[in-house]
Amino acid sequence: MNAIVQIHSSLLVWFVDALVLSIPFILILVLGYNKEIRKRYSKENSLLKQEIKTNLDFIDVIRNGKIQNYMDNSQLKSSPLYLLARDLDKTKRKEDEQKWVTEGKELLNDILRTHRNIDKLSIETLKGIINYTGASLGSFYIFRDGKLFNNATYAYSRQRFENQEVSIGKGLVGQVAFEKAMVYRTEIPDDYFIIKSGLIGDQKPKSLIILPLMQEEELQGIIELGFLDNSLPKYKLEFAEELSSIIGRTIYAQKINYKTERLLEESQKMTLTLQKNEETLKENAKEMMIAQEDLEQSNQLLESKIQEVENGQKRLVALLTNASEFISIYDENQRLVFESPSVKRILGYSDEDEGISGMDPDLLTPKGYKTINNLFKYLKATPGGESTAQYAYLRKNGEKLFLETKGKNLLHDPAIRGIIFNTQDITERIRAEKEERMKSRMQSLSENSPDMIIRINTTGKVVYANPAVAQFIGLSIGKIVRKRMNDIAIDPRFLEFVETVLTKIKATRQQIIDEIEMEADEGTRVMGIKAIPEFNDEKDLESILFVAHDMTELKKIEQEIKEKNKKISDSINYAQRIQTSILPDTAFIQRYFPRSFMFYRPKDVVSGDFPWFAEKDGKQYIAAVDCTGHGVPGALLSFIGYFLLNNIVNIDEGLNAAEILEELHQGVRHTLKQNEEGNNGRDGMDLALCKIDKENRTIQFAGAHNPLYLLRNGELIEYKGSRKGIGGKPLLKKKEKEFDNHIIEYQEGDKVFIFSDGLPDQLGGEKRKKYQTRRIREALTENADHTMSHYSRHFSEEFYSWKGEEKQVDDVLLIGIEL
Repeated sequence: MNAIVQIHSSLLVWFVDALVLSIPFILILVLGYNKEIRKRYSKENSLLKQEIKTNLDFIDVIRNGKIQNYMDNSQLKSSPLYLLARDLDKTKRKEDEQKWVTEGKELLNDILRTHRNIDKLSIETLKGIINYTGASLGSFYIFRDGKLFNNATYAYSRQRFENQEVSIGKGLVGQVAFEKAMVYRTEIPDDYFIIKSGLIGDQKPKSLIILPLMQEEELQGIIELGFLDNSLPKYKLEFAEELSSIIGRTIYAQKINYKTERLLEESQKMTLTLQKNEETLKENAKEMMIAQEDLEQSNQLLESKIQEVENGQKRLVALLTNASEFISIYDENQRLVFESPSVKRILGYSDEDEGISGMDPDLLTPKGYKTINNLFKYLKATPGGESTAQYAYLRKNGEKLFLETKGKNLLHDPAIRGIIFNTQDITERIRAEKEERMKSRMQSLSENSPDMIIRINTTGKVVYANPAVAQFIGLSIGKIVRKRMNDIAIDPRFLEFVETVLTKIKATRQQIIDEIEMEADEGTRVMGIKAIPEFNDEKDLESILFVAHDMTELKKIEQEIKEKNKKISDSINYAQRIQTSILPDTAFIQRYFPRSFMFYRPKDVVSGDFPWFAEKDGKQYIAAVDCTGHGVPGALLSFIGYFLLNNIVNIDEGLNAAEILEELHQGVRHTLKQNEEGNNGRDGMDLALCKIDKENRTIQFAGAHNPLYLLRNGELIEYKGSRKGIGGKPLLKKKEKEFDNHIIEYQEGDKVFIFSDGLPDQLGGEKRKKYQTRRIREALTENADHTMSHYSRHFSEEFYSWKGEEKQVDDVLLIGIEL
C-alpha cells in the first residue's frame, strides 16, 4: 500500500492514470459522433437522390415538350433547370412563330407561282392569307392609272363581288397608299366596312391590317384584312409586313408579263405581214431585173454625152463654190433639190461636214424657222412671184449668223421645176445697223435719265456728261466736258472717289459699285455710283462710265423701315417673353413626372403650338395643343386656348377629357364669335389631352385629330384622336360628332407620347419628303428600352438631321411621360 502511495506521489503518474481511465469514455463519445454523422449523410444522400430523380423527370418533360405543365411548380423554380426550361420554352415559341411565318411565305409563294391571271391571283392570294392568318374578311386592291380598284373581296368563307374605286389619300386605304406604310388598328367604327370597304358580315371585325404592296418604292396595290381578335401577336404583324414586297413583286411581274404577251402577239402579227410583203418584194425584184437590163442599154447611149456634160459641170462648180452667195432649189414639198457648194464656206462649215443646208430646221432659230415657212407658203401660192426675207442661222461654233434670201417660184419652168433661193450673209450689215440703233437709243436714254452720267478717260478728262450732271453740281455741260476733273469746282469727296476708282479699275479692270455723300444744289445727297470700265476693240481700257443715282430718299425710307422693323421685333420679343413665362417648361412638368421630357421648337419667335399643364385635386392635366397658323396669329390663338383650358378645369374638375375638349370647342367658338351670322372664321386648334389619376392608375385621353402613343413592354399602342377639331364655323346641316373619351389603365413603366403635326409634316431627307408619323412610331418601338432623356436627345438630333438645309415648316411640340 505504501509502495502504491509512494508511486503516486508524482503528478505525472496521476496524469497517466487519468489518461488511461478516460480512454473508454472517449471511445464512447467518438462512436456516438460517428453514428450522428452517418445518419446526417444518409438523409442528405436521400434528398440528393430525390432531387436527381426530380431533375431527371423534368428533363423528360423538357424532351417531351410539356414544359408549360410544370412552370408553376414551386419546387422547380429554385432549380437551374427551371431557367433552362423557361429559355427553351421561349426559344421554342420563337421557333414556332418563325416556322409559322416561313410556312406562310412558302404557301403564299406556291399560290403566286400557280396563277398567272391577275384576277385569279388576287382572290386566291386573298383566300390563302385569310385562311392562314385566321382573318375573317379581306379585300385586294390593284393600283393603276393613279387610283386603287377593288379586284377581289373575300369574307366569311365566301367570295364577294365589290366594284369599289379609292382615290389616293382618301380614307384609311387611300392614306396607306399615300404613305406607303402598313397600318394596324384595333379601334374600328361599326360602319367602317359597310361604308368604307364595302365588306359585309354577320360579325364586325375588331382589328384591322391595311398593307401596301410595294415593288421597291412603287405602289402596286393594297390588301385589307379584318380580324375578330382584339389584338394580333407581333409575329403575325411581321408576317403581314413581309407580304408587302413578296406580293408587290409578283403583281409587278404580272403587269410586265401582260405587256410582254401583248407585244408578242403584235410581233406575231407583224411577222405574218412581213412574210406577205416578202413575197411581194420577190415579184418586184424580178420586174426590177428586167428594168435594170433596159437601163444598162440606156446608159451605154448616155456615156458618150456624159463627158461633154462633165466639162461644163466643172466650170459651174468652180463658179458656185467661190460665189459670195449660195443658191438653193426646193421642190413644192419643201424638200431640198440642189444647193451650191459655197453654202458650207458661207455658213462656217468644213467640207467634212455632211448634210449642211442654208435652211436646215435644226440650225434655224424658232423665229427664223417661222419666217422660212411663211416665205415658202407665199411663193408656193404665187407662181412666178418673188419675195425677200431675213432670218437667223447657227454657225458650227454656235455663233448666230444673219442671212438674207431672195426666193422666186419657178415650179412652172421645165429646167428648174422648183423654188429657187439666192442667199447671202448680212451679219456684218445687221450688226452695224444694230450698233447704230443702240448708240442712238443709249444717247436718248442718257440725255433723259434722271441719273448723273459722266464718261471720263484714263487721263481724268471728262469726255461726256448728261444734262442731269448740271442739276447736281450746278455747272453747265460746257464747263464740264473736255475738262479735267481736278479743274472742275465740284465736291472734293466726289473728286477723291473718281481718282480712287480710276486707280483700282486700271489695276483690276472690274466695275466698282459704291455709295458716297456729296453736296448738291438741294443740300447733301447720298449717291449710289457704278463705275463701268469701257474697252476698245483691242481690249485696252479706253474710258470709265460713272452712273450716279440719287439714293437720299431711298436711304431715308430704308432707315424708317429699319426703325419700324425694330419696333415690331421688340414687340414680338416681348410677346415671346410673356408666352414663355406663362407656358410650362420641362422642369415644371418634371415636378410631377420626374421621368419626362418636352421637345418644343417654335417656327418663329412666338409659337402657335403650346404645351399646357394643370394640377387639380390630385389629378394632373397635360396637353399638346396645335393652333391654326404660327407666329403672331398662332400665338394670339394660343393665349385664348391656354386661359380657356385653365378656366374649364378650375370651374369643374369633374369633367372627363372628352367633356373638357367639348367645353374648349364651344369656348373658342364663343370667343372668336364663330357662331354669329356672317362670320366665316375657320380658326381653331388640334390637340391631344390627358387627364391622369395616379391614385386609380388611369389615364383619360381625348384628341382633336391628334393621337396618343402608349409604349408598353416594347409594344406601341395608338389611340386615335376624334375626327373633329376645336373651333371653326359650325355646319348648319350636319350634326357634329362628339369627342371620344378613352380610359386607359396604365402600368408602372408605361410611356405616353403626345405631339402636334409640326414634326410629322417637316420636309427633309434626300428626297425632300415629310417626316411622317411612321418614323415616330419606328423610333419608339426600335428604342423601346430608352429613357425619356434618351428620347429627348434622339428626337432633337433626328429633327435637325432630317431638316438639314430645309426651312422649318411649322411649330414643333412633342411631350413624353413615363408613368
